[in-house]
Amino acid sequence: MSAHPPHLAAAEPDSAAAPLWRRLAALGYDLMPLLALWMLTAGLVLLAFHGEVDVAHQPPLYHYSLQAALLGVTAAYFVVSWTRGGQTIGMRAWRIRLAAADGRSPSLRQALLRFAVALPSAALLGAGFLWSLFDRERRAWHDIAAGTRLLRQPRR
Repeated sequence: MSAHPPHLAAAEPDSAAAPLWRRLAALGYDLMPLLALWMLTAGLVLLAFHGEVDVAHQPPLYHYSLQAALLGVTAAYFVVSWTRGGQTIGMRAWRIRLAAADGRSPSLRQALLRFAVALPSAALLGAGFLWSLFDRERRAWHDIAAGTRLLRQPRR
């Protein structure tokens, strides 16, 4: 009997960790649906302010509302994708999957923690992502914090 759950037939026991370049390529792909979501979100926030925001004189409430909405939509995109199958659109295209230690998709708690730690990982000039170049298991800071791994998926 296999040591891995049967629902992971596509992930071999020795699945290789995804290299940094593949992670960044997937993130680049994810920018496309995110841009669409961000435009829709910005339009809805503007609509909530009755379309009366002067670009040169944005009221603080509009500015903070827009930032919070964009962060929320971004978090939702990643967290929902990771917890429902372990892949975003970009991760599917580049054949990588996020997995918890047991090989399953991460829990909601793990996905939220991973997203929260990914923000400073990126904000610190990508240092958290670059860490994967030195980690034996190719984990970034957010993977270490959440107990997850990014695995390469075999061709089907």
